[in-house]
Amino acid sequence: MNPELFLADLERTPESLAGLGARAREREPWAGVPVSPSASIVLLGMGSSHYANLVAAARLRARGIRAVAELASSDLLPEPPSGEGIVVAVSAGGGSTETLSALERYAGRLPTVALTNVAGSAVTQLADVTVHMEAGEEAGGVACRSFQHTLAMHLLLEDALLDQELAPGLLDRAATACADLLERRGEWLPPLAELALGPDGTHLVAPARRLSSAQQGALMLREGPRLMATGCETGDWSHVDVYLTKTTDYRMLLFTGSRWEPELLRWVAERGSRMGCVGPGVPGAEVVVDFRHSADDGVRLLAEVLVPSLLAADAWLKSAPTPPS
Repeated sequence: MNPELFLADLERTPESLAGLGARAREREPWAGVPVSPSASIVLLGMGSSHYANLVAAARLRARGIRAVAELASSDLLPEPPSGEGIVVAVSAGGGSTETLSALERYAGRLPTVALTNVAGSAVTQLADVTVHMEAGEEAGGVACRSFQHTLAMHLLLEDALLDQELAPGLLDRAATACADLLERRGEWLPPLAELALGPDGTHLVAPARRLSSAQQGALMLREGPRLMATGCETGDWSHVDVYLTKTTDYRMLLFTGSRWEPELLRWVAERGSRMGCVGPGVPGAEVVVDFRHSADDGVRLLAEVLVPSLLAADAWLKSAPTPPS
């Protein structure tokens, strides 16, 4: 793992998302997958793959499609559904031991798909069909662009199931949003780092429909600079995380847009906790990191995670040993 290469991977995000959008217009990436709106879909993965899967499955269920996201390590994996069914095993590197084991359980019982960023990886050898994330090499050793591409591929699957073509345009707008964040990072990154990286860690909070932003953002802070960070859902925050505002130097990075924010904001104000936000500003936010097309919730799903990722890269670079002269 290398912090300089990790930053370079993040800086390629706009071109990577835009390129995926352009290719999706030319060729439907899920065209060879035997799936239909009446199918039952099981999404398997670990870590950031599971974060993306959870949001994708919830989106599909909200649109009337039977879909579940399961940790591949679970001992309670669902039985193959009756009738039409399909299993999608998600692994950016293609070698997650838990995902491979779970996929073996379903092999030969119903169609299986490998969603991966590495052609010819172990997961592709077990699955009936392979769908490539097309995120390119992540030289820094951290799954960052591949996380966004996982979400993007799920949105393209949603398009295919619902007979719509929304994702390619969404990818274009998300690329523009990421470029905007990168171009202006000199303005927002230093004050956000001072605010969010507290002595008791960083607490990332997001709406359920974009919970992956908080979960993945926290993972980036843990995986790169090895900082204490956790992710929480906005409504649930008032039931599980609020208690820490009374006993710690609580620092929050809030991904705005939940209808449950008023209760959270009340507690933050009463307890004197410090908060920055990503997206349109909210009362009490000391630092606001907004970006182009933030009114589009789909853009926010794809792009907003770049903020904590850049925060992690900056902290990691600053903590890395200085090479001898």
